[in-house]
Amino acid sequence: MNKTLYLMRHGQTLFNKRRKVQGWCDSPLTELGVKQAEAAANYFKDHKIIFDHAYCSTSERASDTLEIITDIPYTRLKGLKEWNFGTFEGESEDLNPPLPYNDFFVKFGGEDQKQVQLRMTTTCQKIMEEDYKVVLAVSHGASCKNFMRNWEHTSSITQQAKIGNCCILKFEYENKEFELVEIINHDFSDIRDEFPVVP
Repeated sequence: MNKTLYLMRHGQTLFNKRRKVQGWCDSPLTELGVKQAEAAANYFKDHKIIFDHAYCSTSERASDTLEIITDIPYTRLKGLKEWNFGTFEGESEDLNPPLPYNDFFVKFGGEDQKQVQLRMTTTCQKIMEEDYKVVLAVSHGASCKNFMRNWEHTSSITQQAKIGNCCILKFEYENKEFELVEIINHDFSDIRDEFPVVP
C-alpha cells in the first residue's frame, strides 16, 4: 500500500535572515516566515490534502511552522532536528566550509553527514511504518536535503538548489523505501515585496 510523506522545511527565521548558522540552536520565525507557512498551509488546503498525523522536530521554528499549517495534534521528534553544527552554532554562515560538509563539524562537537542521513532515514521510516497514509513532517534545510540525497537511487527527480523555506518534498513510501515524486517550491515574490531587505 502506497503511503505519502510531505517533508518540508520551516519558515524563515531571524537567524536565516541574519545569515547565522542554525542547527540545534533556535530562533523565532520572522513575519516573512509566518507568511511563508501560511502560503504552505494554503497549498495543502487548495489541493485538499488531509493529514492522518503530523510530526516536527523539537525545534520551536518547526513546531511554530506546523501549527500555522494544521491544527491537528502532532508529535515532536528529535530525529527530525537539523544537522548539529557544534561550536559553529550561532556564528556567521560565512564560516561554513565549501559543500559537501562530510565530517567537517565532528571535530567541533557536531554531526557527520552520514549520521544526519541515517537519523533522518530511520526516523521517517519509523513514522511511515505507523498506521498512517498521509503524513506531514516539518524539518530543516540540511536534514531534508540529506534525506533526499539518501533516496536519489529510487527517485527520478532531485532538487539541486538549496531547499528554501517552506519548500515541500512529496515522497511516496512502500516496502521501506521512499521515492521523491514532487518538489513544491512556492513563489514568495509577492510576500517578499512586503518585507524589503534591510541593509
